[in-house]
Amino acid sequence: MTAEPITGHSSRWPVPPQDGYTVDDLFALPDLPPHTELIDGSLVFVSPQRRFHAKMIDLLVNGLRSTVPGELKIEREMTVVLDHRNGPEPDVSVVHEDALTGFEQTRFQAADVLLAVEVVSPDSEARDRDAKPQKYAAAGIPNFWLVDVAGTDQHPVVRVYELDPVSKAYALTGIHHDRLKTHVPFPIDVDITLEALKEL
Repeated sequence: MTAEPITGHSSRWPVPPQDGYTVDDLFALPDLPPHTELIDGSLVFVSPQRRFHAKMIDLLVNGLRSTVPGELKIEREMTVVLDHRNGPEPDVSVVHEDALTGFEQTRFQAADVLLAVEVVSPDSEARDRDAKPQKYAAAGIPNFWLVDVAGTDQHPVVRVYELDPVSKAYALTGIHHDRLKTHVPFPIDVDITLEALKEL
């Protein structure tokens, strides 16, 4: 693929193919910005993240790692291949240990993932709330969490969803404001208060 130069800019942007990009393109195109995602054949570039986003990922990763069973692993910001036109990057994923291939690994398959977590960002709100959950559900990922802020104090809130095998859609099973306590996909008990977030 070639890119036409943009007048007045030194950067060269890839020209999309007529039918859109594929997952193979996502990993073959040179010089893509970090954390580029592929959604419906389009490359999605990530804007600089808010501090809340980074700290919330840290809080969840630390909490999940404290109780994760040995046959599962917690991964952050790794591409999950859903199909040939979709390779999103959940903020946090719980994957089967046997899906790990080494430190050079750049992706997981949807079948490797038990839980996908998205922390809502202003620039990706529609993708995080609508597009990604629908795609994760269609790919058969059994659990999904959506993390956002609520209230005047902007405290964390985690919405927990489980895949309904009949409808192939996520069903809300809980909304957690202070403590994230669930038994799926394994026993989890995480302090998600604003105070816990500020301690990081």
